[in-house]
Amino acid sequence: MLIDNIRLFLTIAEKGSLVAAGREAGLSATTVSERLATLEAHYSVVLFNRTTRSLSLTDEGRTLVNGAKTVLGEVEDLEARIRHGADTLSGPIRISAPIDIGRSIVSLVISTFTSAHPETSVELLLSDGYVDIVGQGFDLALRFGAVTDSTLRTRNLGQFRRIVCAAPSYIDQNGAPKKPSDLVQHNCLVMRFGETLDNVWRFGTERKPQTVTVRGNKIVNDGSLVRQWALDGHGIILKSELDVRPDLNAGLLEALLEDHASSANPLQMMFPPGRAQPRRVRALAQAITDEITSRNVQ
Repeated sequence: MLIDNIRLFLTIAEKGSLVAAGREAGLSATTVSERLATLEAHYSVVLFNRTTRSLSLTDEGRTLVNGAKTVLGEVEDLEARIRHGADTLSGPIRISAPIDIGRSIVSLVISTFTSAHPETSVELLLSDGYVDIVGQGFDLALRFGAVTDSTLRTRNLGQFRRIVCAAPSYIDQNGAPKKPSDLVQHNCLVMRFGETLDNVWRFGTERKPQTVTVRGNKIVNDGSLVRQWALDGHGIILKSELDVRPDLNAGLLEALLEDHASSANPLQMMFPPGRAQPRRVRALAQAITDEITSRNVQ
């Protein structure tokens, strides 16, 4: 019963409410509340700060979230080995990834992985904004740039440049910028990452940096859509080479201002704090790593 209550506690933490957790688990809100109270009594701590409008983890609750995912993962691995044999992977995996990489790379890896391991299931959330890995119950996440949360475990998947590019049709009609400052005269299609507007584009090296504040007639929080707008000739974009390299190779987009390119950014794979991930998570993480690494050497 303790394991079941811990599993329900994780669902509450992921869903953010007792009602939503009950709906997910097929239980009444009253039953969920009673089982949460039983778990808190077992540990003699309060796991959630409760108000009439919100539910948030206490420090003890966050500690239990971190440990519970590891413990439950090990329990599920043990059950899989007993039921299906030592070489079988099974159970759910939750991943967060940027929209373009998620659609073009991660989704393909997932399809191959689930075909090879039919006892697994994968939930993929595509988002170019900030994601609370622990609070939302993700097993792993991919993000560009430095990781500011020092409690997360990380794996560097390589360094990738962001490339300024546009479709030949846009360049034919509007000309190509010769230097970064020329971008203020162009229609630049801007990404939004959560609350952050990505309209300050960086060029040059750390010793001789240059920034340009760009603007345009379209802003979106979907990396795949901003890329499609560029392919359709609507303006200039700044995207990771992982996202646009196939378009550049096919001549659908043209790289601009290459002599002024800034340094590459790391692509990070992040894991919640804790001891070890379940085997299924480790296996999928390695499959994604292998695929991205192979593209990095092309």
